[in-house]
Amino acid sequence: MNQPAPDNPKASGSRDAGDALVITCEHGGHGVPPAYAALFAGHEELLLTHRGWDMGALEMARQLAQALDAPLFAATTTRLLIDLNRSIGHRQLYSEVTRGLPAAIRRDIIALHYQPHRAAVESAVARLIARGRRVLHIAAHSFTPELHGVVRQADVAWLYDPGRAGEIIAARRWRQTLAQRRPDLALRRNYPYQGKCDGLTALLRKRHGPAQYVGIELEVNQRFAVEGGEAWAALQADLVRSLANVLAVRQGLA
Repeated sequence: MNQPAPDNPKASGSRDAGDALVITCEHGGHGVPPAYAALFAGHEELLLTHRGWDMGALEMARQLAQALDAPLFAATTTRLLIDLNRSIGHRQLYSEVTRGLPAAIRRDIIALHYQPHRAAVESAVARLIARGRRVLHIAAHSFTPELHGVVRQADVAWLYDPGRAGEIIAARRWRQTLAQRRPDLALRRNYPYQGKCDGLTALLRKRHGPAQYVGIELEVNQRFAVEGGEAWAALQADLVRSLANVLAVRQGLA
């Protein structure tokens, strides 16, 4: 099910100055609401793939939120029902499982399983900005190690809009800090996707200027979550520590 309320609500305004950190996870699970269970009969294996969810993304998001005292807005309904990181009208908003449903049912899906998450995040960001805070929004995602026979050449990546200086600086600083801790990792920016493409961060950029909002999509290779163990735990810890460093040096992000 979707979780429109923050996992850590007390943190939504806890920092006294500087950037207000907000963590989101749009593809945190592969759950199917009971009302749509029949639609997914025969698609059980698909639900467990990268098409159904971002493996490890929610665990990573929770680590970031808990360690850095930030609100977390997470959804655990499969993206095959509706993709919370796509705009209304986008061709990938629905999957092949739901794209052909009657318009009335698709509107119900939007109302029940899309709008609550999007509205909660938009409201939280707007409230913080109204209080004079600048929001640093980290959207936690993960990517499949191989797509259509092509191996992705990255372990961790940051997606951002190259037209917004604050996002360039934040992504660069986070990457540099993590690289110092983990020179063994392949770190990329705007890979394997372009950060300025359609998504929740793109919507929030339209609503808020670069001095008010900095949106970064964190992408981690799913091989770490698949393998689990010490390597996965260590990567999460290093992501937390490197982001904490970015937050400690706030000047220059505007």
